[in-house]
Amino acid sequence: MIIAIALNTDSINNLDLSPALTVIEQLLQEGVASYEQQLRFDIDYPLEPGDPRELSEIPELRLWFVRLDAKYPWLPFLLDWKTGELARYTAMLVPHQFSSKEGIQYNPEALEIFLMHKIFVLSDWLKQQDIPSSSRLKSMAQILGYELDDALFEIF
Repeated sequence: MIIAIALNTDSINNLDLSPALTVIEQLLQEGVASYEQQLRFDIDYPLEPGDPRELSEIPELRLWFVRLDAKYPWLPFLLDWKTGELARYTAMLVPHQFSSKEGIQYNPEALEIFLMHKIFVLSDWLKQQDIPSSSRLKSMAQILGYELDDALFEIF
C-alpha cells in the first residue's frame, strides 16, 4: 500500500513540514517497519510557463526537503524505491545536472558523501528498530550506483 504525502506551494514556501509530520508520525505510532518502501510525495508546485526546471532544481523545494531530512534522516527507509522516489529524494539533497540523453547526473563526490551519511544513519536507526540492515543498505547503495562490500558492515 503506497502512502502519499501531498505538498503544495504554501507548505513548501513556508517550510511547513506538517503534511509530512502528520503522515510519518502516524507510521511511527503504528510500527514503522511495516511501511518499508511505501511512501511517496505528491508535489503540486506549479512553474511559470516556459520554466524548464525540474522540481529538484527549485531552491524552495530543495530547502523544504533539506529541512525534512534534518528531522527524519532515516526517511529513505520509507520511500518507494521502485518508482524512483529514492532517486528523486536524493536529487533534492545532492547537487546534480540533467542530461537529455543520460537523465540525472549527480555530483559524484556529493553523492558519495550523501550515500555514506545515509548508510551510517540508517544502520544505527535500523539496529534501534531491530530490523536487519546490511542487505537493505546494499540495495539502497545499488540504486544509487554503488556496491558496498560486506567488510564495511563489520567495521561498525
